[in-house]
Amino acid sequence: MFAFILQRLIQAAIVMVTVAFISFLLFQYVGDPVVFLLGQDATPDQISQLRTDLGLNQPFFVQFWHFLQNAVQGEFGLSLRQGAKVSRLIAERFPATLELALVAASLALLIGIPMGVYAALRRGSFFSQLLMTVSLLGVSLPTFLIGILLILTFAVWLGWFPSFGRGDVVQLGWWSTGLLTAKGWHHIVLPAVTLAIFQLTLIMRLVRAEMLEVLRTDYIKFARARGLSNQTIHFGHALKNTLVPVLTITGLQLGGLIAFAIITETVFQWPGMGLLFIQAVTFADIPVMAAYLCLIALIFVVINLVVDLLYFAVDPRLRVGKSGGH
Repeated sequence: MFAFILQRLIQAAIVMVTVAFISFLLFQYVGDPVVFLLGQDATPDQISQLRTDLGLNQPFFVQFWHFLQNAVQGEFGLSLRQGAKVSRLIAERFPATLELALVAASLALLIGIPMGVYAALRRGSFFSQLLMTVSLLGVSLPTFLIGILLILTFAVWLGWFPSFGRGDVVQLGWWSTGLLTAKGWHHIVLPAVTLAIFQLTLIMRLVRAEMLEVLRTDYIKFARARGLSNQTIHFGHALKNTLVPVLTITGLQLGGLIAFAIITETVFQWPGMGLLFIQAVTFADIPVMAAYLCLIALIFVVINLVVDLLYFAVDPRLRVGKSGGH
């Protein structure tokens, strides 16, 4: 177990250093931060002095080492557009993105798993076929189009939900949450549903496929021969083994929800990291872009590590394989 964790940690460190290097290259080849800070009318002496102050006149790998040291401490300098510390901007926006991703993931799991089980157990029924048809739409339609359609239907025509913003939030220390207010829940419904639809349909189709595969295995046939009830077979044996690969996909999708909430946050003007990143790209705010890339990579690395450990704990075949290898 220790060797397994150590191997994963080494892989995670390599990934983070690689992403940090790519992020650092943004400072070298995507515009000049000195020009952004001083403007086009700056004198050569001002430019030279600022480059010295920022350490931009040092060798490439010395700059990268300093960048790594600051990144480990969560420091990426000042935003070129807002003039504030990037770490503070990320800290202000991260709660909104994480909140949106967790609500969307919860919706996808709570709805997708039962729908997938039903579609597998009643695969010949009309409602099961309808679910599979609707799931194709959910997988095929782009997120921005789903968001616009939801806004048009539930915000413009019916007026049930607001079309933008986060609503009222409560400060819990440095953390802000809208899940403790009625308006916060009112505002999060449409963006959470928009973000969850693709994940929901993906989970539903995955659960259905895995459930059908498990139901064809020998131990399920043996359980039927023993006279066990359908409920025990379906939910006590088949579903338990079906959820092993679903666990992996769900963990990775949570990272995807956080990383790719950019479109949803832009459509609904949700004040999260995705909207901050889009604004940074528009204004070539390189420190914010670099911080976003490193943070998203860290989230994926942590989630991958947790999923690997859970997978290792849930699936006894992996433990047997590791023991046999030693």
